[in-house]
Amino acid sequence: MQPDPAFTGLPSEFWAYVRAVSEAFGYSERGADCVKRPNEGDVLSCLRAISLASDPLNEELRGGTYLRTLVEYLHYRAEALNTHARPAFMNREEARAEFRRLKKALKPKCNIPMNKQKGPKRHEAYLTSMVNMLTEATLSSCEFDQDPRGLVTVRNEGRLLCTLARRVDGAYPTTNNPTAIWEIKGYYGTTTFGSRVADGIYETMLDGYELAQVRQQHGKHILHYLIVDDRFTWWECGRSYLCRIVDMLHAGLLDEAIFGRELILRWPEIVDTWTRV
Repeated sequence: MQPDPAFTGLPSEFWAYVRAVSEAFGYSERGADCVKRPNEGDVLSCLRAISLASDPLNEELRGGTYLRTLVEYLHYRAEALNTHARPAFMNREEARAEFRRLKKALKPKCNIPMNKQKGPKRHEAYLTSMVNMLTEATLSSCEFDQDPRGLVTVRNEGRLLCTLARRVDGAYPTTNNPTAIWEIKGYYGTTTFGSRVADGIYETMLDGYELAQVRQQHGKHILHYLIVDDRFTWWECGRSYLCRIVDMLHAGLLDEAIFGRELILRWPEIVDTWTRV
């Protein structure tokens, strides 16, 4: 998913309203298989409920323009996730099948990491491995950092401008002045919704804020991608966090978010652009 230009470049206060209304109205209904779509009345009710009716911006909200943009965005977010993301997510068995198909077709030389489980639950890290294989095949080489062991640094003529706070899952060509970095969140085989999913979102936000600062202060745009999968974790349990991903995307903290099997066709297209930057 790429950001819709209709909802980019909006002020930070817009995203404050998006978050406040989403929290008050709810992201999804328990037992329902969709993300909720509030109308204008719902939004105004939420604002009154959270004591924002006296906010100076309330006059502009009631005037229509700001309110319409807010409602249009919340409808867009719900539609994008309900129709685009939902069918793209795979379960562990589907991911295993895609992984094996790609491995057989591509005959990779790149790293095929294992997950961190033990015993019967231990197997190849399907999502990370597919990212590695597709990156290698598109670049026709392993000239990318598929397992960064250090922090991303941004330099200008030897001068250190920024060091990201945490390690990422991949970088091209290296973690030193990369063209692109990516983060992978594949949680196959989980049976409960753990705090690590929330932590993963907040980590991505942190990276996004740091990269935005580099872009604003030094004019360096490092492409930032988030790749997520597992139907149970993200769709059945974590739809509110999917909404936050779409918000990050439009707030300028991500360049693109990739959901599930979308990776197979979209990731090679993305990687191909890096050599032409």
